[in-house]
Amino acid sequence: GAMRHLPYFCRGEVVKGFGRGSKELGIPTANFSEQVVESFPSDIPTGIYYGWACVGNGDVHKMVLSIGWNPFYKNIKKSVETHIIHTFKEDFYGEVLSIVITGYIRPEKNFDSLDALISAIQEDIEEAKRQLDLPEHLKLKEDNFFHLPEGKIVNNR
Repeated sequence: GAMRHLPYFCRGEVVKGFGRGSKELGIPTANFSEQVVESFPSDIPTGIYYGWACVGNGDVHKMVLSIGWNPFYKNIKKSVETHIIHTFKEDFYGEVLSIVITGYIRPEKNFDSLDALISAIQEDIEEAKRQLDLPEHLKLKEDNFFHLPEGKIVNNR
């Protein structure tokens, strides 16, 4: 069921999440606001996806994304968290994140330990990197969706 929604284009402001990605996992994630999460198709399967992401008018990078309730953390609210495979020098809360989800890796699952969760995420990242080098995924990196129109007012600047 995941594939019929893909590629999925989405743009929204980055908000503060649970503050766990960076601190506990060493894998920082960008969180969308609840409104953006609620705009996702209700029947899109939860799980781990990959695709392309761009902050503001910056460069387009590979990303891994989780949609769901994060069974390990027993969340009540559904969240959409993007891990951009790139090292940023600073936080980008309040910036506009544009993403294109191009593929599905696996369903959500629970883990016995933080280490097991971290190693699964590392595997997801490697899988995403491999998949995104394939021509059918690579072509979406150049999509016009990532070029915000000049002069568009984003966060009052």
